[in-house]
Amino acid sequence: DSICEFIETARAYRAIFPESEKKLIKLAHILFTKHFETIQQGIKKKISSTSLLEMLRLVWEDVLAMDEVLPEAAIPSFSFEDSICEFIETARAYRAIFPESEKKLIKLAHILFTKHFETIQQGIKKKISSTSLLEMLRLVWEDVLAMDEVLPEAAIPSFSFEAAHGSVKKYIADTFSNLLQDVSDTLIKVQKKPRMDEQNSLQVALEGSKKAMIQGSMVVLLDLRKLLDDNLGLLVKLRTSIVDWVQEGFQNFFRTLIDQFVLFSGRNKLTVHDQSAFEGIQGVKVSAGLVLVLAQLSVFIEQSAIPRITEEIATSFSGAGVRGYEHGPAFVPGEICRMFRSAGQKFLHLYVDMKSQKLSNLLKKRFTTPNWVKHKEPREVHMFVDLLLLELEGVGNEVEQILPCGVTRKHHRSDSNGSTTSYSSPMCEDRINRSNAQRSRSQLLETHLAKLFTQKMKIFTKIEYTQESVLLTVVKLCLKSLQEFVRLQTFNRSGFQQIQVDIQFLRMPLKETTEDEASIDFLLDEVIVACAERSLDPVPLEPAILDKLIKAKLAKSREQNPSS
Repeated sequence: DSICEFIETARAYRAIFPESEKKLIKLAHILFTKHFETIQQGIKKKISSTSLLEMLRLVWEDVLAMDEVLPEAAIPSFSFEDSICEFIETARAYRAIFPESEKKLIKLAHILFTKHFETIQQGIKKKISSTSLLEMLRLVWEDVLAMDEVLPEAAIPSFSFEAAHGSVKKYIADTFSNLLQDVSDTLIKVQKKPRMDEQNSLQVALEGSKKAMIQGSMVVLLDLRKLLDDNLGLLVKLRTSIVDWVQEGFQNFFRTLIDQFVLFSGRNKLTVHDQSAFEGIQGVKVSAGLVLVLAQLSVFIEQSAIPRITEEIATSFSGAGVRGYEHGPAFVPGEICRMFRSAGQKFLHLYVDMKSQKLSNLLKKRFTTPNWVKHKEPREVHMFVDLLLLELEGVGNEVEQILPCGVTRKHHRSDSNGSTTSYSSPMCEDRINRSNAQRSRSQLLETHLAKLFTQKMKIFTKIEYTQESVLLTVVKLCLKSLQEFVRLQTFNRSGFQQIQVDIQFLRMPLKETTEDEASIDFLLDEVIVACAERSLDPVPLEPAILDKLIKAKLAKSREQNPSS
């Protein structure tokens, strides 16, 4: 009754007087000390083992109840230390008085040490350090040795070794789960709030993830090294197993991290059975910026994190474990590197695809909305050009935060034996003039042959992990989409001229954005030619009128953005 009353009182006191914690802890210890004094008095009266077991069971129920209300008091550890001592004294007395009581005592001893290791498991769930775990195991081992002297038939050392095996293995597994959570927490912030502090949010997420990866891994290795170096009897036999568990832990950690990256990127092909680590992030709209972070983080893991961790494992956790040579090493860095190399490339392509798709949707809306056959004369550059450039500017801001600069070399049209004009290339003008005439079969064939003999230009190249490569690829895909949308429409003269104005205005900012001017010119020319081929009357604007419209747009842009 006193325990129940105290628990209710403690619950009320903690709610009303938060500062009363120290006094409550002291009172709790006094109360449980009295509890065990009562058990001692029962032992002096030579109670049966059944009665002792019942008394200990009642104590354990009170311990669990108290631990929920006042966990700071560490009542489980306090009580077990007393209960073990009391049990040893009881066992010594019982063996002297009742020699036939051995089986019951062995059963009680196993129950008592099982409870002891359950307390350790609860501590592991609370993310205790290896130092705290070692202290708990050391106390257990002292009790094991004392019990073994009194009751060797119980084989408590072997029993405790099996229990310690499970506890240490769980501690190592939980340590890697916590590391995984730390790394993913920095990414979840971007996933849930992709527009928070846009200027550097992606860079913060990337640097935070790198720090969590490297520093977290080093802390884990240092922490687990303490278990390997300790000479405690329970751990000496587990050393080879600890080596395997640590190596397996890193192998599983990186495999699970790959799965988590895939989930963050919007894909759902998980290979792990336990998906509890991914709760709370499913159903969230994928941020393209986060996908770019994942791409660069994968490169960092492959090129920096894995070699560093491999070196530390070779120094501190090398040697053959219990797996033996048949199964090979538990940690295979080459395999992990290949996984992240492949994942990084996929994430980089996914980022480009996501940005290109967004631009394609913008272009689709632009070209499917108006009736191009009834289009009016162009009076200004269309506003969709501003939206297009704004989206490309966003891509530029993201890649600047995450990707390094590459070797920049402007590829001018003159580099490919071409020439430049203020508005379009001679090849483009020639092809427009061809489309302006009667389109006989011979003329179409002539145009096609002319294209075959045009300078060869490599438009699409491998995407590199550089700002220039990613941005240039997005721009090229955007212009190819623009060309395809043009081919799906039919234009009157005014519609053709509107496209001419818009494309001409795009030339300068796009060429300033990327380093491959020749490709940009070529793709823009392709759009104009495609529009001419789909036009009922492809008569271009006079250069003076075109120049006037472009200058008017530039002046308007300067008014809206004086700082630019």
